[in-house]
Amino acid sequence: MNLVYLDGKKELYTTNEIIAEYAEIDRISVRKLIESHKEDLEVFGVLSFEMTKPSKGSLGGRPRKIYHLNEQQATLLITYLDNTKPVREFKVALVKAFFEMRDEVSKFREQRALEKPTHKTLNEVISKWDNAPTMAFPTVNNLLLKLSSGKNKKKLIEDRGGKTGLDCLTSVELAKYQAYERAVIPLIELNMEYGVIRDTLKQVQL
Repeated sequence: MNLVYLDGKKELYTTNEIIAEYAEIDRISVRKLIESHKEDLEVFGVLSFEMTKPSKGSLGGRPRKIYHLNEQQATLLITYLDNTKPVREFKVALVKAFFEMRDEVSKFREQRALEKPTHKTLNEVISKWDNAPTMAFPTVNNLLLKLSSGKNKKKLIEDRGGKTGLDCLTSVELAKYQAYERAVIPLIELNMEYGVIRDTLKQVQL
């Protein structure tokens, strides 16, 4: 399990369940601690949460409330925990995880800025494509997403929670996406059919 995740807006968060598991504290105790210090935590932003259903095949069970804590909220919450060895080790690991994820977000945003002009050029080329398939824009986008990440737009959004396929990519995947954009533009300009372009790009190792 990762310690830190990104939501659809590329905002960092951890959860009460992650804190409970890695700090070796009862899950209910952590949730109650959050709820008793709700006003303190909301100084650093809205205290968001999700409701999770019992896993398939389980007998009964009720939906669980899982809190999403941003970096400041998580940092404050762990100051309320007893300073046991597991808690101290978790604090170090959590700080490191937030730092590494912030670095990833920075790289993604830099890569996204670099990708935008290429994306604009691709859209212009598609708009003039005589052999374009039905729904050419989403079709090409899905192809590039699949080549870059192994998942299409729908699956990326389901798994990672972004609003667009591009926003769901990691910085490494986004760099690959841009490379595939650069590769597909001249193929479309040559007026190749989509099936030929798809098969050609699948042979390209980026």
